[in-house]
Amino acid sequence: MLERLNEEIKRRTRVVRIFPNTESCLRLIRALCVETHEAWLENNRYLNMDLLQEQRRERLRAA
Repeated sequence: MLERLNEEIKRRTRVVRIFPNTESCLRLIRALCVETHEAWLENNRYLNMDLLQEQRRERLRAA
């Protein structure tokens, strides 16, 4: 996974080529890391708790 992230950073920085300062480069890298982290969190859910909560609500209404 880390190699994939490094490849994505390399690909995105090649597009920009020259950064005006160090902070802008770090901002791009941080944004990519946050995006990867959020995608990982969303894709690795083993149990969808929304469906479970909906079933509980239906049971309470029926009771």
